[in-house]
Amino acid sequence: MKALLWLVLAIALVANVSTSFAFDGVQQVLISVCTGIATLGSGVALFLMREKHS
Repeated sequence: MKALLWLVLAIALVANVSTSFAFDGVQQVLISVCTGIATLGSGVALFLMREKHS
C-alpha cells in the first residue's frame, strides 16, 4: 500500500510541474487542481501511515 502511495505522489508531483509547460488557461488549472489533490491526498495518507517512534 505504501509503495502505491509513493508512486501516486511521485507521478502527481511530476504531472503537476509539467502541466505549466504543456497546457494553458483553464485546462492547465483543472489538471493542476486534480494533480494537486492527488499529491496532497497521498502525502497525508503517507503521513498518517508512518511508524511512530517514541
